[in-house]
Order: sequence, then C-alpha cells, then structure tokens
Amino acid sequence: MAGEALRFDYHRSVAPMMWVLVALSSLELLVLHFLLALWKPWVAAIVSLLTLAGMAWMVRLILSFRRLPVMIEGAMLVMRVGTLRELRIPIEVIARLRDAWTRDQLKQRDVANLALIAYPNVWIDLMEPVTGRKGLVTAVAHRLDDPAAFRAALAAQSQSTAK
Repeated sequence: MAGEALRFDYHRSVAPMMWVLVALSSLELLVLHFLLALWKPWVAAIVSLLTLAGMAWMVRLILSFRRLPVMIEGAMLVMRVGTLRELRIPIEVIARLRDAWTRDQLKQRDVANLALIAYPNVWIDLMEPVTGRKGLVTAVAHRLDDPAAFRAALAAQSQSTAK
C-alpha cells in the first residue's frame, strides 16, 4: 500500500439526489419563467438566466464527483465533494471512525458534512482540528459508495503509518 493512492467513490451515493435537484430546478425554471413572462418579460429573462447559470453550476459539480474521489495518498486522507470542498487530513490525526451519530451532531459548526443532501455513512473524529472552509473542523462526515472498503483501507493505512 505504501506510495499507492487508494480511491473511494461517492458519486453513486450522492449524485442521484443532486440530479433530482437539477430536475426540480428545471421544473421551477419553466413554471417561474411562464408566470414572470406574463407579468414582465424582462424579469423572466433575467431570472431564467440566473436559474440556468445555477443549474449549469450544479451539473458541473455533479460531473466532478466521479473525477475527484476521496483518496488515501500515503499518510494523507483527502476528503472531497467534487470541486465544492476538499479537506486534507493527516492520517495520524484521525482519532476514530464512528458507526453512529445524531442529526444534531451533523449540524455542529465544527463538523464538515461532505454528504451534501445525502445522509452520511462515514464519520471521522479527529484528535486535532484541521482548517476547513468555515473554520476549524474536528469531525468529517461523508456518503461513500463502499464505506466498508474505506474503513478497512483506512485501518490498514493507519497501522502502516504508525509503524
């Protein structure tokens, strides 16, 4: 395993719900455009352009899930959610992987929930905080396609890093 980067996908778990959000945005675009066009066509055009830009951004984000997986690269765990967020966590600061957590714990400010609109199936507690987008992060939650393989690989990497 030394020197070998391990890849853990999440696109099959997270992307379907994001595609539903894109589909709902499409419906919203059609209905809102029609209603606004009855009132003021120029407002409908502006709102439609903004909605299309948001939908294009979401599609690009969803497509980046496959290209940017969670990785174990040597002694570093790289937790990603597409182009939206990335946390680089030294494996030696990982305290434990949890099997259970509450919704209230997920909402805490120092928890990086990378599962977006899916419910996470992996929770990592850290011994030392790492810097995230919104400040210090003491735990990371994510929705991976194969959480069992991730747990096994992380345990094996932790043991080889400790040696």
